[in-house]
Amino acid sequence: MVCLGNICRSPLAEGILRHLAIQQGLNWEVDSAGTGNWHVGDPPDRRSVTVARRHGIDISGLRGRQFQVADFDRFDRIFAMDLNNYRDILLKARTDADKAKIQLLLDNQQPVPDPWYDDALFQPVYNMIFEACENIVAGKK
Repeated sequence: MVCLGNICRSPLAEGILRHLAIQQGLNWEVDSAGTGNWHVGDPPDRRSVTVARRHGIDISGLRGRQFQVADFDRFDRIFAMDLNNYRDILLKARTDADKAKIQLLLDNQQPVPDPWYDDALFQPVYNMIFEACENIVAGKK
């Protein structure tokens, strides 16, 4: 799960997908990263922590990290939150196999909006990510 800073959208996506995978008995490794390096080592935004906690998911222990080329070797699938992050990840791809692992989290080329500047977006963003993660777990994505 990859967004810009790895403190709002992608930690929510990591927490949600991990939670759903565990519920389904799936032994998946789930992680998140940012394309930028501004928040490496930082905890998720308090608003992301709050909305996740409201739904029984604890992401408070996560820490920001930057997406690395080695992530292509570590993960089978890489989900970007928007087209800008998708393009930034694509630039790091070494091979067609790397490129094939990258996709947008939402269908129809829709971005997951960045809620950083609008507190009211955190719950709708949670809902979008939750639905997308349900589709991943169900094998629809």
